[in-house]
Formats: sequence, structure tokens, C-alpha cells
Amino acid sequence: MSDVARKAGVSVATVSKVVNGRYGVAQATLDRVQQVIADLGYEASLGASSLRSHRTHVVGILVAEFEPFSTELLKGASEAIGSTDYELLAYSGGGRRTDVGWERRYLSRLGGTLIDGAIIVTPTVVDAHSVIPVVAIDPHTGPTGLPTVDSDNFAGAVMATEHLISLGHRRIGLMGGRPDLESARLREAGFRAAMRSAGLAVDEALVVNGGFRQETATQPARELLDRPDRPTAVFAANDLSAIRTIEVARELGLRVPDDLSVIGFDNVPESALCEPPLTTISQPLRDIGARALHLLIDLLDDKNEKDAPMHLQLPTALVERSSCRALA
Repeated sequence: MSDVARKAGVSVATVSKVVNGRYGVAQATLDRVQQVIADLGYEASLGASSLRSHRTHVVGILVAEFEPFSTELLKGASEAIGSTDYELLAYSGGGRRTDVGWERRYLSRLGGTLIDGAIIVTPTVVDAHSVIPVVAIDPHTGPTGLPTVDSDNFAGAVMATEHLISLGHRRIGLMGGRPDLESARLREAGFRAAMRSAGLAVDEALVVNGGFRQETATQPARELLDRPDRPTAVFAANDLSAIRTIEVARELGLRVPDDLSVIGFDNVPESALCEPPLTTISQPLRDIGARALHLLIDLLDDKNEKDAPMHLQLPTALVERSSCRALA
């Protein structure tokens, strides 16, 4: 402010009035100060602003790491922030995925000084003890005391499995996700429910844990496919492990979909770019990010209705591409 005041030939108090939109500044002086602010690239300190007004008008989206799932959520939140008078801060602590309680440290570091509220993506611990409003997306333990947004994981898994069954597949493998995630458990439950409804037994030797990551899916994919009684189709609980399953199949000399059908879950951009393009279950990831953002803004602006649901669940949908085929 001192630099702006010096160059504009006014007092620091006048610059403060301009910055904070207060009355009492002549138009010519206002124009001159604003031009100097633009010339110098001046921005008020978020920390200093929060000390004065207890608000920064910045919300955060906090993730353990930036990967395709969280990046799509971030895109949705970023698109939605334009209709508000808030700004968006994306923050990650460097991908320490097994570090339980990471979100509490992030909230303690940023809450009340840099951000007014937060969206936390797949938090390991969800409680209502934060100093700022918080909305959770796809928490590890499922919906609890905080407002939560996710998609219908169970119904999506049923849809994926029924699609494979409708193509004539009976020997179907499951590349499961992380067992500590409620979404992964629901996807496995949906797979088993669809198999049971079709009168098909699940071969437990064909149920493996892919960990939701390409590097952790490599060995489980080999266990599924490098055996004489391999499945004719695999439902992978997310797209990244489905893509890795296709790659492992190719390494083993199997053709997708001629020798093996593969279906994923999420519909991240990579699913349409792999070879062959992946049939998958679409989560409305950008919509989830946008809904979480608007829910958080309503909390901050006290616009939430008393009867508003604490858990918002969005539907999933089948996206048919080229990685599945009907058996003769």
C-alpha cells in the first residue's frame, strides 16, 4: 500500500479506501490509484485480509494428490466458481496417500487464514470439528456428519456387471479397488449382487485387488489373465486399473476385446484415449465438483435450507466403447 500511495501521490489511508471499496475518494483520485495498482500488480495479502475481516473470499479444494479422478473434480469446481464472488485454491500435500489424517493438517494450515471453506476429496477422516465449513467428496468411510457428494457406486457396478452378462459372459473377474474406501466396497458389492441376481457364482480366485492405481494393478492383472482358466471378461473398479489390465493382456498376447472384454469405472479422459477405447461406467465427476462447490458456497453465505440433504448422490451411466464384445 505504501508503494501505491507513494507513486499515486496520496496517503496510505486513501489507498486503503480504494482497495476496500469505501466511500470518500474523488473519482479522479480513484482512477489514478486504480491505475497505479494495475501498473504495480498490487494484490492485498490474503492473510492480512482475513485478520481484518475474518474472510478471504477464497475456498480450497484439498486433495491427497492430483490424479485423473481429482483433476476432473477440480475442473468442475473451477468452472462453477465463475458464477460466485469467490476464488478457488487447489492444494495438495504431495501424494502421501497412506497418511491417515492428511486433511486435518491441511485444514489447520489453511483454514481461517487463506481459505473460508474447503472441499476435501476422498478424505481418510471426516468429522465436524473443522474451524471452517467443509464439504466432503467420496470420503473413505462413506457419508458421516459433514455434507457429502458422491455418485451411486453400487448401481454403477451392477450396471457394469449386467452389461458383461448381457454380452454372454459368465466367467467374469473383478479387479477391485482399495479396501479402505467405501466406494470400492460398494463397487464390489454391486458386482456380487449382479452375479447373484443372474444365478452366477463368483469364482473367488478371479477377485483381486488392483488398488485403484496402474502400478498396483499390474501383478493382480497378471494373476487374473496368466492362467489356463482365465476369465472372458474383467470388471475393473476404476479406469486406471482397467487400462492397465488391457496393457497386461496385450503383453500376454491377448487381444481386447477379441480374447478378453474389459469394463472400467469413472470415465476419466484417459478412458477414451486408450487402445481400444474403454467401455466404462461414467461418474459425473465435473458435476460432482460443481455441486460440492455450490454446496460449500451456500454454507458460507448461510443460504442452505434447513431441510437440505446432507448427502447428495448423483447417478452413474454406462458408456459403451470398444473394449467389450459379445461372446459367440
